[in-house]
Formats: sequence, structure tokens, C-alpha cells
Amino acid sequence: MSPFPADPAHRALALAAADEAEQVLPLFEAACPTDSRPREAIEAARAWARGEITVPVARAAAFAAHAAAREGPGEAAKAAARAAGHAAATAHVPAHAPHAAAYARRAAELSAAASVPPRRG
Repeated sequence: MSPFPADPAHRALALAAADEAEQVLPLFEAACPTDSRPREAIEAARAWARGEITVPVARAAAFAAHAAAREGPGEAAKAAARAAGHAAATAHVPAHAPHAAAYARRAAELSAAASVPPRRG
């Protein structure tokens, strides 16, 4: 049996989720420069969509990214790692794709909020 996903829409969701997660990946990598698990999860989502790996391999990468989120410092970094985990998990269940986007959005919001100076007045 080929690992290549039969449903083009499912593949497209995984690729879109990987793209969303990649946008905020620098937030995690800045906080944890030696931890490659979220990057590997994004790569796994794309590899699965190309038929290069199986769903169980992608799921293992998703679990590893979520472990990185639990261990990582800072809420923005954690959300970025969760986005990557959900991107890889999309290989297993397409419904993970919106979670990847939501966590990516949350990571960006948290990062932006942290960079806004406090109001005076």
C-alpha cells in the first residue's frame, strides 16, 4: 500500500497547515534554537502530502512537536510548536488543519502583544 494520500483535498490541507505553521516557526526557534521537533513536524506534513512518509511517521512527528510545546518557554513559542504539531497531525485527520492555523494565529498575536510597549497615561 502506498503512503500517498488519495484525496487531493487532504493533501492540500496538510500543505496549507504546514505553510501556516512555518510562518510562526521562527518564534519557537528563537526561543529553542537547538530543538528541531517543530520544524521536523512541518517537514513531515509536507513529506506525507508528497507520499514520502506514512501517516504513523507523520503522527510521531506531530507528537514530538507537541512535546516540544509542553517543554518550551514562552506562550508564543509554545503556540508555534503546537501549530507545527497540528500541521503534521493533519496527515492523520484533516480536522487538525484549522487547529494549525489557529495556533499560528495565536502565536503571532502573542508575539505582537509582547512587542508592544506599555501605554503611558
